[in-house]
Amino acid sequence: MASASTHYTDQKLEIPNEGDAALAEFCNLDGQENPKQWPMLRKWKAMLGISFFVLMSPLSSTIVGPSLPSIARDLSITRPAEQALVLSVFVLPYAFGPLIASPLSEIYGRVPVIQSWNLLYLVFNTACGSARSKSAMFSFRFLAGFFGSATLGIGGGTLGDLFTAEERGKAVAIYSVIPLLSPIFGPIFGGLISQHISWRWAFYISSLLDAVIQILGLYLLEETYAPVLLRKADAFTTLRSTTRDALKELLTQLKANLGRAVLLLTTQPIVQVFAVYNAFLYGIIYVLYTTFPDLYTKIYYQTEGMVGLHYIAMGVGMVIAAEGFTLVNDRIFALLKARNNGVALPEFRVPSMAPATLLIAGGLFWYGWSAQYKLQWIMPDIGSGIFCAGAVICGISANAYIIDTYGKFSASALAAVGTLRSLTAFGFPLFAPYVFDTIGYGWTGSLLGFCALSIGLPGVAAIWVYGKALRRRSTLAAPDIR
Repeated sequence: MASASTHYTDQKLEIPNEGDAALAEFCNLDGQENPKQWPMLRKWKAMLGISFFVLMSPLSSTIVGPSLPSIARDLSITRPAEQALVLSVFVLPYAFGPLIASPLSEIYGRVPVIQSWNLLYLVFNTACGSARSKSAMFSFRFLAGFFGSATLGIGGGTLGDLFTAEERGKAVAIYSVIPLLSPIFGPIFGGLISQHISWRWAFYISSLLDAVIQILGLYLLEETYAPVLLRKADAFTTLRSTTRDALKELLTQLKANLGRAVLLLTTQPIVQVFAVYNAFLYGIIYVLYTTFPDLYTKIYYQTEGMVGLHYIAMGVGMVIAAEGFTLVNDRIFALLKARNNGVALPEFRVPSMAPATLLIAGGLFWYGWSAQYKLQWIMPDIGSGIFCAGAVICGISANAYIIDTYGKFSASALAAVGTLRSLTAFGFPLFAPYVFDTIGYGWTGSLLGFCALSIGLPGVAAIWVYGKALRRRSTLAAPDIR
């Protein structure tokens, strides 16, 4: 126990919550009290609950995609960057919202934070449908994105609470694909609703769906964070009440937990590598979300409803990758573990990222040049699907690696990765229309493809070769999983 305590406290930044983590290990939740020992049905019930909440925010981020021209017309938006801002401003607070929500979940528990923040998201998403000016739309979208961002970091922490390393592959695959797949459904429904009713009803209908999820959460969600579960025990409560002042503890823990996420992003090379690569890929995905309307209305002369259907191609690529990858990922992990004398290393999640990076580059080349030469409309769809397949594989692998590496602090680590990713999702779509207009779809796709190769392949190689050494040097990384 002493070694574990030293492992988590030997650093310049004091992190009081790590005492809770150590105390959780000391008290050793057993049997039905330990989420990792819950029956599998109960685990997946809790997983289903968190998945519903993870679904809503990314769906709302892109539901306006096909409707951007209509929104621009009704709200007097004239500049292309402002039109793209209607969509991308939603994901800007993803950069810092999880940095607040994830530490709060480590103080109060996963469930109260998810439910309270989702309720506020519901209010501001509904307000977007009533916006009468572009400033009101930008403000409401920003606030809806902020409160909708809670699950993006908390969800990954919940997986670490529930599943062992051997069980985690399928759960991580589902969790990773939802934030990528749910934005695909947004434009499909949003385009049809906008064409046949009004773009305002896209917000109202998504809010109604979220209200249903909020109610289901009362039944499905269960607390999984060990220190919060232990807090319910009399011995734990007595220990805390006799050693700490409640208000002082809250302020100190909040400051320290926020500091941990920033610390992870600024001092951990592992987090930095995955943050940069995921940020690049996520930015491109949102470039596709925002440029599809112009591509298919101006070049292929299709309606808003038809534009929404093209996002299905991205979803197909994501689903194929997630399902196919899930079938082999846990087997690869188990095989490499057996070859390593029963010691499971997080690096065993990484090998598939190399071929996935080749898919990413190939998909971007395909998408760009097929659009440049105005080939049949399905050709750009195929390219975007190939790109998304590679992006999902890389996302699943990166999330699994981070969860395995940072253990109890995986929620903060995922929030740290999400910070840079959200900034590119916000920023890339603002300048993308100008780049496409200047050098064309073909050269833009090629430029992005070469960037993917130059970022992805060296990054994957570095983690595979040096990941173990970097983890052992880190005072925040967990011990090797067994």
